[in-house]
Amino acid sequence: MSFASARKCAGISQMKVAEKIGVDQSTVCLWETGKTRPRAGLLVKLAGLYCCTVDELLRDNPGQEQSAGR
Repeated sequence: MSFASARKCAGISQMKVAEKIGVDQSTVCLWETGKTRPRAGLLVKLAGLYCCTVDELLRDNPGQEQSAGR
């Protein structure tokens, strides 16, 4: 799940996300374009806003299990 798709599924604007977690809207945009990633502490807040898990936010291939050694 991408950061952008998670946000859109939650029905929240970039501006609202920025306000809720205390960052600039441009920072949210950087996360969504893959130029940067949020700090670990913010991942928990984002997952709460988006009603998903941190694992879902960081998983590159939704619907596929990622296991070590494969």
